[in-house]
Amino acid sequence: MAIRRQSAKLDLFTKLAIFVIVLILSVLILIPIGNVLYKSFQPGGIDVLRAVIENDYTRQIIMNTVWLGTSVGAIGTLVGFLLAYVQVRVNFKGKKLLHVLSLLPLVSPPFAFATAVIVLFGRSGIISNGIFDKQPMIYGYKGLVLVLATSYFPVAYMNLLGMLRSLDPAVDEAARSLGASKFKIFRTVTLPLLIPGIGASFLLLFVEAIADLANPLVIGGDYTVLASRAYIAISGEYNIPGGAAYSTILLIPALLVFIIQRYWSQKADVVTVTGKPSGQVDMIKTPHAKYSLLFLAWTIAAFVVLVYSMVIMGSFFKVLKVDYSLTLDNYRYIFSGVGNDAVFTTTMLALIATPIAGFFGMMLAWVIVRKIKRGGQALDFFGMLGLALPGTVLGIGYAFTFNSPIQILGITILPQLAGGGAILGGAVAIVMVYVIRSSPAGQRSGIANLQQIDPAIDEASASLGASGGRTFRKISLPLIRGAFLTGLMFAFARSMTTLSPIIFITTPDTPILTSLILAEADTVRYGYAFAFCTLLIAIVLVVMGLINLIVRKTQGTGYRPITVSAG
Repeated sequence: MAIRRQSAKLDLFTKLAIFVIVLILSVLILIPIGNVLYKSFQPGGIDVLRAVIENDYTRQIIMNTVWLGTSVGAIGTLVGFLLAYVQVRVNFKGKKLLHVLSLLPLVSPPFAFATAVIVLFGRSGIISNGIFDKQPMIYGYKGLVLVLATSYFPVAYMNLLGMLRSLDPAVDEAARSLGASKFKIFRTVTLPLLIPGIGASFLLLFVEAIADLANPLVIGGDYTVLASRAYIAISGEYNIPGGAAYSTILLIPALLVFIIQRYWSQKADVVTVTGKPSGQVDMIKTPHAKYSLLFLAWTIAAFVVLVYSMVIMGSFFKVLKVDYSLTLDNYRYIFSGVGNDAVFTTTMLALIATPIAGFFGMMLAWVIVRKIKRGGQALDFFGMLGLALPGTVLGIGYAFTFNSPIQILGITILPQLAGGGAILGGAVAIVMVYVIRSSPAGQRSGIANLQQIDPAIDEASASLGASGGRTFRKISLPLIRGAFLTGLMFAFARSMTTLSPIIFITTPDTPILTSLILAEADTVRYGYAFAFCTLLIAIVLVVMGLINLIVRKTQGTGYRPITVSAG
C-alpha cells in the first residue's frame, strides 16, 4: 500500500494517527456494512435479491427510491443555489434574516416538517380543508419531494454559499471586459466554477433522500421506498435477512452516485489563479432580474416560516384541528417520565459525540492533505462513507454487529454495545453512529481550508524539530479553527436530529428524542410531537450558539504569531 511505502518518512505521532483512523473507520463502517452484506445472502435475503429480477413490485420499490432521490437532489440543490446566489449577488435589506431562515430546517428533524405539512395541507388540514375546502394529494411522492427538498436544501445552500463567496470577482471582470453579457458570464464562468459544489450537493441530498426512513412512514402513503421496506421487513415481519437484502439494494445506488460524483468533481474541478478573491463582486442590478430572484427567495423563506410557525404554535394548542385553546399541557407531558429522560439522554449523547466527531474530522483532513500523498484519496473516500452510506443501512449494520460481543478465536475483542443488555443501554453504539455520521462535514471543510494554506508553514515547523503532534496542535488546528467550528455545529445539530441510523439500536434505557417524536406523530398526538420538536430546536440553537461563542472567544486569543520550537 501507498501508506506503508511512506511510513518510513512519517513520525511516530502521524503513524499512530493513521493507525487509529483506519481502526475507527473499520469498526464504525466496514465491519457493520460487511455484516449487512453477509446477512443479505442468507435464506430469506436471497429471496429478496432474486425478487429484484423476478418481481415487478420489488423493481417498482427500487425505481421509487431512485426517482425520489433524483428529484430531491435536483430540486433541493436548485433551491439551495438560488438562495446562495441571492445572498452573494443581490443587495437587499434583510440578508441576515433570509440567511437564518434558510438554515432553519437544519436544526429540526425532517419528519417534524412533514408532520406540520400534514396538519396544514393534509386531508383535514388547517389550510387545505379549513380555508380552501380542498383535499390536495399531499401524501405519496409529491409530499415526500416537497418535505425532503425543503428539509435538506440548507445543505446545498451552505456548500454553494461558501463557494460563491470565494470566487474571484476578477474573473467576471475579465469576461465582462471582453464584452460578455451577465447571463453569458453566469453560464460560462460562474457555473463551471461551481460544478464540484453542485455535484457534492446533489450527492448529499440524493443519499439523504433515499436513506430517509421517518418521512416515508409519516407522509409516504402507498409510495414505498427501500428504507421503509427494510424497516418493515425487520420490525414488522421479523425477516432479518430480508431487511439486510433490502439494505444491500439501497446501498448500491448510494455508493454509485458517491463514486460518480467524486470522479466527476475531480475531472471538472476548476480553480482561480489568485487563490484569494480580489476586486468588487458585480451585483445584480437589473430590476426585473433582481426582484424576480428576491420574490422566489422570500417565497421559499415564507413557506419555511409558515411550517415552523405551525410546529411552535401547535405545541401550545390543546388538540390540533379540534380544540385550539392555549395550554401548557403538552410541555408538562414532555417534561415528565420518559420525555424528560429522552431530552437529557439525547442532549448528553450529542454533546459527547460532537467534540469527538469534530476532532476526528480535523485529524482526517490533516492526515489526508499534509501527510499522505498517494493514499490520501483512498482514506478520504472511506472517511466520507459515513455520510455517503444510507443511515438506514448503517443502523441495520450496527444492530447486526453490536447486538452481541465481537469475538476472534473465541476472544472477545469488542463487547455488546447495542440492544438488550448493552453497555450503558446502547449509549455507546449511539455515540458511535453520531460520530461517524457527523465527522465527514468537518473532514470536508478541513480539507478545503488546509488546501488554501501554504504547506511551507508545516514544513517550517518540521524543520525546526517539532513533532507531528505539536505541529498539528500548535499550527494546523488553529489555522483551520473555522472549519473546526463548522464541524462542531454540524455534528451537534445532526446528532440531535438524526433518526434513521439509530432507530434500530435504541433501547428503553436510552430513549432518544427523535424516536419519541416519530411515535407521537404516528399516534396522531401532534401537540406532544410539536412540543418535543420545539424543545429540540431550542436546545440545538442554544448549544450551537455556545459552541460558536466558545470557539470565537478562543480564536480571539489564539490567532497570534506562532513561535515553533522543538520539543
